[in-house]
Amino acid sequence: MRLTVTREVEIPDPFKLELYRKAPELGPRILFFSGGSALRDTSREIIRYTRNSIHLITPFDSGGSSAILRKAFAMPAVGDIRNRLMALADQSVQGNPEIYALFAHRLPKDLGPDELRREADAMASGAHPLVRCVPDPMRKIIRNHLHRFLEAMPDGFDLRGASIGNLVLTAGYLDNRRRIDPVIYIFSKLVQVCGVVRPTINKHLHLAARLEDGRTVVGQHRMTGKEAAPLTSPIKDIWITGSLDDEAPVRPAIRNKVRELIAGAGLICYPPGSFFTSVVANLLPQGVGEAVARNPCPKVFAPNTGHDPESHRLSVAAQVRILRDKLAGSGAAPGSTLDFVLLDLKNGDYPGGVNPQAIRRQGVKIIEANLVTAESRPRLDARPLCEILASLA
Repeated sequence: MRLTVTREVEIPDPFKLELYRKAPELGPRILFFSGGSALRDTSREIIRYTRNSIHLITPFDSGGSSAILRKAFAMPAVGDIRNRLMALADQSVQGNPEIYALFAHRLPKDLGPDELRREADAMASGAHPLVRCVPDPMRKIIRNHLHRFLEAMPDGFDLRGASIGNLVLTAGYLDNRRRIDPVIYIFSKLVQVCGVVRPTINKHLHLAARLEDGRTVVGQHRMTGKEAAPLTSPIKDIWITGSLDDEAPVRPAIRNKVRELIAGAGLICYPPGSFFTSVVANLLPQGVGEAVARNPCPKVFAPNTGHDPESHRLSVAAQVRILRDKLAGSGAAPGSTLDFVLLDLKNGDYPGGVNPQAIRRQGVKIIEANLVTAESRPRLDARPLCEILASLA
């Protein structure tokens, strides 16, 4: 006979949070499906409660310096991976603040090719002040990777605005037979990353979307409203495609490593961020939905507050429906992929509106909490968000 015991818990749970703060190395495996910079503050906060968070990152960015690297080397985007690694780095470890500054540095946009090459060469030789202040052995490893990148760099490569962290990760990718996991592992150890960071798919792929007005756009950079004009029609559907020149859908499957990370999570979070290109995009590869459904842990959605150019005033209930539909499309059984929605009905601004009954009709419970503070408005405050997630895990 199985005896099920239930108990009411306070959310946030002060007992759990105190335990996690004292021993974050024993904290829960909270998994985030995300991308971009929206989760940077949350990542910096979550390491106060756990050193075991898991971050599955979209590799589809097709804008900025990532676009130049992807075109030159036919590779996944590494910018969001670099961003998350550094957000999770233990800043108290000697050398980490220096590496953070180096990885965040971008070459000037107003210099000519010869001047840019000289600055890059100075970094590879160790003469540049940002490299010189990094202690060994990290300095030596970074210099080797920069040398490797400059050797592989094709003629005419545009270094303007290039992120040094992206160049280093690209060199590691090329050096490891076009696999990103080994270089992520190396730098996770070097800077004491307090969590696990992996791309959901380790392939050179892109995003395409069909708008409600019938148009199709290909390329993430055309959907976010950052590098191109914001979309004038809502996104009706989104899928993965093999090329910026071809809108035909492809159905890549996640690797066993990613499947195992999802299976081992103690809580799964669909966090704030660009709804389609950061959150939904992670759920498209085959196997994601099945892996999420098989894990009995709590699954939580924390929708954006404030303006998201991709959402076009999409209601929270509609976002819940889209999340569940996309997870079903990648293998999930109905009703097994989302349990809770976190809402701040007092302070939160949800442009598409909140209909609690429409959310509950989908079998999803609402947890109401003070998530938007005077300091964070209109966005969610990372501290109460992390406290609730850690309490639920």
